[in-house]
Formats: sequence, structure tokens, C-alpha cells
Amino acid sequence: MTSMIPAVPNHPPVQFGKVGVLLVNLGTPDGTDKVSMRRYLKEFLMDRRVIEWSRFLWYPILFGIVLNTRPAKVGKAYETIWNKDLDESYLRTYTRNQSDLMAKAFADLPNVRVDWAMRYGQPSIRSKIDELQKDGCEKILLFPLYPQYAAATTATVNDEAFKALLKMRWQPALRTVPRYHDDPVYIDALANSITSHLATLDWEPEVVLTSFHGIPKSYFMKGDPYHCQCHKTARLLRERLGWSKEKLQVTFQSRFGPEEWLQPYTDKTVEKLAQEGIKRIAVINPGFVSDCLETLEEMAVEANEIFHHAGGEKFAHIPCLNDSADGMRVLEHVVRRELQGWV
Repeated sequence: MTSMIPAVPNHPPVQFGKVGVLLVNLGTPDGTDKVSMRRYLKEFLMDRRVIEWSRFLWYPILFGIVLNTRPAKVGKAYETIWNKDLDESYLRTYTRNQSDLMAKAFADLPNVRVDWAMRYGQPSIRSKIDELQKDGCEKILLFPLYPQYAAATTATVNDEAFKALLKMRWQPALRTVPRYHDDPVYIDALANSITSHLATLDWEPEVVLTSFHGIPKSYFMKGDPYHCQCHKTARLLRERLGWSKEKLQVTFQSRFGPEEWLQPYTDKTVEKLAQEGIKRIAVINPGFVSDCLETLEEMAVEANEIFHHAGGEKFAHIPCLNDSADGMRVLEHVVRRELQGWV
């Protein structure tokens, strides 16, 4: 039961006794204009977990070149997939919807409060942890929305949350959700999304690519488990569908900078398949909980164009789980599992 400590003079009542659940996704710019894009990219690309280069090497490139050229280019890409009705990115739309639906799922537990935040941009992790604590959440389950663990995604969310605790006198107890790349509920949801989407087509793909966001190969060589977890997700999905390695293939997208990243690259693979005579393919992004720039523009638009330009004929992008019934079933399953002993 939620409790309240009586207020002392000039001090508001202190809430306690609740449990918070904070869903955290990567982030989103506030708008597609150059100023908003620059602010977002600056926060993102200054993260030492994202770019591990020496600051002496990276900052001249970041502030001298990247932040002067990339905001306009990325802003134009965002404009093509912007949620015009709500004037926001679809990542923000879906993450908020996931939080609202999760709150309804826990309506039977009035002491559980669900909220959402972004690692980069607004609302910030720090502001939401502060809000939850002030609302009486003595315990908070932090849920980085990444099925596969990577230092540049899951770890940086955890870092930011613990930095927030450094500023707090009354710290809530904090749990972090581990990777769930091989959870049967997650694998089933992915399989269902593939079969249901393919059922809407009047053609069958010869190849289905599972395109994961890439990381520099050097991060993998330093011990990051991301590459292995992506391949395990694909293997389990392949087994669940009863498909061969040729039918369901693993690729990596969104490389940035001069370094070698995890291979095979999605764009190069799409082009190669078409050149080899493959006429029909589909692409799914199992590592993304919500559709975003990397799925709606980079895959559904750019990869589609590359495939057709190289001789392909039929291309389909399978949406992320988003706020679908299957998608929410996965998120609720993980949250209820990780809240055991707290509720």
C-alpha cells in the first residue's frame, strides 16, 4: 500500500511504497530542423560508449565536420518518416504507447507506476527517475528496450541511470533488465510477425534478412556479446520457422565512420542478392523494439531502392513489434519476470 510521511513545516509530504517501471529507448530529436538535429546528434555522438575513440581525435571531427554537415542530411531523412499527425518521430510515438499500454496491463497493481524515457533527447532518464522517486517509487525497474545487449545501447542506459542516482539524497533501489534475445516469448513474437506479414503478400520471399544494427568490429573484439546474441536470436527464429540458413540470413546495418563494422553489411547483401538473381526478399529488424529512422527510412526506403536498382523485383519490410499485441506481450512478460520479489 502506498504511504505518505506527514509533512514537517515548510516541507511537502514524502511519498513512498511504490514500484516504478521505466522503459528506455535510444532517443529522438524534438524536430527535423537543423538546430534540433544538431542538439540530438551532439548528445548521442559525445557518448563515450557510442564513440570510443580518443576525445583528442574524435572531437575535432565531431565539432569541425560531423555537426556542421550531418544535421541537415539526417533532418531530411527524418522528414520522410516523421509522424506528421503528432509532429514527432515514430520512435517517440511507439515508446509512449508502449508505456501507456504497459500501465494498463498493470492496472491490477496500483502501486506500480510505468513511465518512459529516452537515453538521448527528451524526456531524459534523469528527469523520469526523479519524478518516479518523488511519486513514492522506492524501487525502480530500468528497462533498456534492447533485446540484445551492447555496451553502446544497454550499458549506456544503465550508466545514465546510475549517474542520476549520484545526484539524489534518497536513492531508489534500482534493478536493470538483462538481455532477452533468446526468450521464447520474444522468439515466438518475431516468428508470428514474419508469418502474419508474409501472409498479406501475394508473393513469397526467396530470402528473409534479419538486419540488426551494427557495431564497430573493434567493440566485438574487446568482448561485447552483441554479435553472438544477434546470431542466437536468428538461429532460434530460424528453428522456430523451420527455415534454412539460406532462407533466413543475418546482416548488420547503419555503419558510421571509417572503421570496419560487423559484417555482412545489409546494404551490400541486398545488392549482392539482386545481382545473383534473387528477385524477392523481405527484411525484418529483430533488434529494434520500435520502428524508427533505421527501419522506416534506411530499410523500407533505402534498402528497397538498392534492391530494385540492382535488379530485384519484390521487396517487403516487416514492421517491428512496436505496440502490437505480440510486442506488448513480450515487454509485459519481461517486466513481470523481473519484478518478482518486488510486487
